[in-house]
Amino acid sequence: MEIVDLIWGILEKPTSIGGGLIIEIMLFIMPIWTAFIVGLVVGWLWKPNWWNKNNFDNVISKIVDFSAPSSPCKGFSSISQSLASFNMNFSNCKVEDDIKSNDGAAFSFGDSSCSSSSKLKSKEHSPVNDSDLIHLHKIVEEKDGGPSWIPMMDRSTPTMNYRAWRRDPETGPPQYRSSTIYEDVTPEMLRDFFWDDEFRPKWDNMLIHHETLEESRDTGTMIVQWTRKFPFFCSDREYIIGRRIWESGRTFYCVTKGIPNTVPRKDKPRRVDLYYSSWCIRPVESKRGTGQITACEILLFHHEDMGIPWEIAKLGVRQGMWGAVKKIDPGLRAYQKMRASGEPLSASASMAHITTKVNPQYLKSLTNEDDRSTIELSPPEKKKQNGVNVPKILVFGGAVALACSLDRGLLTKAVIFGVARKLGRIGGRL
Repeated sequence: MEIVDLIWGILEKPTSIGGGLIIEIMLFIMPIWTAFIVGLVVGWLWKPNWWNKNNFDNVISKIVDFSAPSSPCKGFSSISQSLASFNMNFSNCKVEDDIKSNDGAAFSFGDSSCSSSSKLKSKEHSPVNDSDLIHLHKIVEEKDGGPSWIPMMDRSTPTMNYRAWRRDPETGPPQYRSSTIYEDVTPEMLRDFFWDDEFRPKWDNMLIHHETLEESRDTGTMIVQWTRKFPFFCSDREYIIGRRIWESGRTFYCVTKGIPNTVPRKDKPRRVDLYYSSWCIRPVESKRGTGQITACEILLFHHEDMGIPWEIAKLGVRQGMWGAVKKIDPGLRAYQKMRASGEPLSASASMAHITTKVNPQYLKSLTNEDDRSTIELSPPEKKKQNGVNVPKILVFGGAVALACSLDRGLLTKAVIFGVARKLGRIGGRL
């Protein structure tokens, strides 16, 4: 009741009506926000190792939600917008620092700039990001913890050697792995060949439609729409695919996967949501026994849920696998001749030249289970628990210091501690 009486006493004062009331409110509200913004900046620069920058995003969004409805003056909405803008720009500027590993190796991202001219430019908004690279690298090195691969096929031609494996995870469709070694081809040519949607229908008769929906000239990320023709007893299938290429020396990690999207669905063709088809392209020694690095290997990892019973799908894949693979080699040789004749690159093939450079030593460190990189999908649970009380201590400690340093009376101190309790609850939920 004492606080209510104090508020009523302020309202009864002649100076508290109109502009006087606003001035009184601003005198004790603005120091709180000034101290809080300074605290955010200092806290971010001084952040401990366990702090995930997503926590910073959550704090900002919750504070904006808290402040906007109860703003006593128009200035509060502009402060909220400024905080949101500051958060976005500050996070983008920290991308390259947050990517570094403990041993000093780092990604070199083309999207580490603070400007944002493309929707797909920033790491946070990219549908294909560094976590996809890490996953692909681990399955290439057989360090992903999945079941063992079962041999399926081992075939060859004078210019190509092909081997294939399958494994059945506990959940999800069957997964396939293949190794194809092509003679007399470079990794760069093979990269362009598989990325070239305009040329692809000449050797892949299942692709009947392709369209680029969105692309980033900074990272090379693309969102494409494919329609593939299935056998007569199945309807055609539609895919919305995100794809991107990382480059490590002369090895290329090419990720293509189905992504969430807002493209309207149709009855036909049927949309395939679960789709993963990624590969690693690298130079290898020729199988002809010359000892020369004149061949190139492509390791492909593929699985998708086509809406067909998995056992039937496995039978169909096994029966049609070699026939489909044999068509690729003549298509590749035709593509080499076309490029040698000076034919300009297609739009999709030119995007394959925009890659993200990766330190090879960093990728090697990923195979060591004891290596702890700062690129983590989520921090360890124990450290999350340790981090719960720290924001509360900082918030309440700052509130006490601010309340003791301002001589504004009991009402001012009550407002300060009320805001501190609100922020403490926000910190406790992080």
